[in-house]
Amino acid sequence: MDALLAGRNVLTVMPTGSGKSLCFQVPALVLGGITIVVSPLVALMQDQVAALRLAGVAADAINSSRSRDENVAAWRRVVSGETNLLYMAPERLMTERMLAALSRLQVRLIAIDEAHCISQWGPSFRPEYRDLSRLRELFPAAPIAALTATADEVTRQDITAQLFAGNGETIVLGFDRPNIKLTVEMKRTWKSQLLSFVDRHRGESGIVYCLSRKKTEEAAGFLAENDVRALPYHAGMDKAARDANQNVFMTEPGVVIVATIAFGMGIDKSDVRFVFHADLPGSIEAYYQEIGRAGRDGLPSEAHMLYGLGDIQMRRMFIEREDAGEERKRREHQRLDALLGYCESPACRRRALLDYFGEPSEDCGNCDLCLDPVGTEDGTAEGQMVISAVLGTGQRFGAAHIIDVLRGAKTEKAAAAGHHRLPVFGLGTKHKKEQWRSLIRQLVAAGFLTLDVKGFGGITITAKGEALAKGEETFHYRPDTVRPARPSKGKSRPPEQDQEFSSAEAALFARLKELRLRLARQRDVPAYVIFSDRSLADMARRRPKNPAEFAEINGVGAAKLEKFAAPFLEAIAIAG
Repeated sequence: MDALLAGRNVLTVMPTGSGKSLCFQVPALVLGGITIVVSPLVALMQDQVAALRLAGVAADAINSSRSRDENVAAWRRVVSGETNLLYMAPERLMTERMLAALSRLQVRLIAIDEAHCISQWGPSFRPEYRDLSRLRELFPAAPIAALTATADEVTRQDITAQLFAGNGETIVLGFDRPNIKLTVEMKRTWKSQLLSFVDRHRGESGIVYCLSRKKTEEAAGFLAENDVRALPYHAGMDKAARDANQNVFMTEPGVVIVATIAFGMGIDKSDVRFVFHADLPGSIEAYYQEIGRAGRDGLPSEAHMLYGLGDIQMRRMFIEREDAGEERKRREHQRLDALLGYCESPACRRRALLDYFGEPSEDCGNCDLCLDPVGTEDGTAEGQMVISAVLGTGQRFGAAHIIDVLRGAKTEKAAAAGHHRLPVFGLGTKHKKEQWRSLIRQLVAAGFLTLDVKGFGGITITAKGEALAKGEETFHYRPDTVRPARPSKGKSRPPEQDQEFSSAEAALFARLKELRLRLARQRDVPAYVIFSDRSLADMARRRPKNPAEFAEINGVGAAKLEKFAAPFLEAIAIAG
């Protein structure tokens, strides 16, 4: 507010329900004249105008849902000075006729709501928002306020470049909604999972999001059959029926609305106690925006998501079918990967979510992984392999190429770049492609790597990732999302390191890992470069007593025999 009143442009990112509208409404009243408010949805602006009028503020809207007579009357109130805030969609505002008419008035402030829609890097890009970049030149005396709850750093930079030409402030008040419990569950039988969840919230208002109109109707009918007051909402419904269902949800307690993403933007209902995703959302931004409709009153609420392989395939298909260039499709696949990383996260979900938006945090104690931690396995060696491959390839390539390098795939890209000569090339054949994809997603979710959405989709290493490479950090992953392929009948047994240790073997294996880490730190190299876990497991079981026996260990060649036989044989001998 201070910045706008001082005439400065401002982008503000604030959590849903924390008062973004006040940021421009109060300055509008202080400044006088007319404030133009750009809003993407007719229903949203109608609700805000109604609320302002109830508060005694002179607000109007000009849009396609109103009759010509109503729009003319609203414009007359604007011209006469009766109206303080005028709401319009970007398409209506940016006509030459409207711009010419507004240029003759005292436009003191321009507010752009849901400003992430202007960014080509954002997942909710709307081409009609692009023309808003002309406003700073058309109304140079009016500061511009851009407001959103959902914008990562790349999107924020793009918004300020387009709207302010870089001449503005960015105020990020955080993304955390600590009152919302975050839970994610693999999809099995979605109807029974949905009913089980809703049963825990009987008598409470909630939103259930489904991917298709058909599933929306099916889910609403199923809940109604089980004595839940549930109503559908989607774009294929008759407008009158859709509006009636929304009105019931907004005005009556204990109603569950089952909807596609057509429902929710700007919904100002404070006591929504839960948001349930029956299907995977399109991105972390979309997920964050949708769960933000819960708990706007600050009281405990819950966001629960189901996801499965079918969801992932469907989302990939949607991206490929989108009428967009290859560059945008690539970005959307990256965003989906980031969401899958959140789903597969081995530790605190809120940390993974906030890390994506560039906000550091501690474990929250209010998500399923904090309250009921899942079993994890040490993936430090795998994480170091990934980081070595990312570093060796120049931090410019995406997951597909990194996996090719790890698995030793003889591709044209690897050969042309000389990546087949990297020490890490071919060291990751233990895991299949899908397993490496999950590991990389979990490394991103855990903050060891970041995805460059704006650039060419390359993976880059964070400071935490650098510490992992040096052996100063460890990485644990969820094995339930990195499932090894089952051996076919008649084929060899699983690798030795996948078989269970005896207690003595487990103790020796742990000591050998400690020795490996010390040697790696002395040489300033990742631990896996010394020996893989498979090699250490082989040592723990076979317990070689001399260099000749040590040479028979998996992964021991002439060079490693010379450099490392002595310290490892000593450690094995001491263990007895």
